[in-house]
Amino acid sequence: MSQQFQQPAPDSTTPAADTTATPAGYPGPSGADFLAQAPAPARTGNVGLGIGAAVVAALVTAAIYGTIIGLSEYQIGFAAVAVGAAVGFAAGKLGGGNPLLPVLSALLSLAAVFAGQIFGIAMIGADELGVSTLDVLNLGFSLLVDAWKETSGPMTYLFLAIGGYTAFQSARKAA
Repeated sequence: MSQQFQQPAPDSTTPAADTTATPAGYPGPSGADFLAQAPAPARTGNVGLGIGAAVVAALVTAAIYGTIIGLSEYQIGFAAVAVGAAVGFAAGKLGGGNPLLPVLSALLSLAAVFAGQIFGIAMIGADELGVSTLDVLNLGFSLLVDAWKETSGPMTYLFLAIGGYTAFQSARKAA
């Protein structure tokens, strides 16, 4: 059984051989000359900036997700996907390909979806009590978490997982 192999194309990044002759008494090209001509490595991103952008995206999307839940009184799966996509995209695009960023994005997305759900519960409770949302938030976080536990079901946990998964994949693909 024989196979025909095609020779690979010449690498365009390697410099062509110098065909000019060096005059007698002068040294040829040195390694320092090659290093001076080498292009600068591509910039991979700023991890700190990526983390900061992911935190800001998590805070903003948590507020938006909570407002959607509070106004509609329903959890919407596409909104949880949007939270994860925004957090992951911000981290990956600004932070580069660091392997920490997808994991951190998933954790921040979980926190953002949870915070959005808590904020939505606070908005719904404020509407039912006839007070402001800030008054309900000032009652205490533990009361809101207890209300979250009572109202949560399989879809609540599914939305948390979807948001985290989307953030992980978005951060990997945006890098």
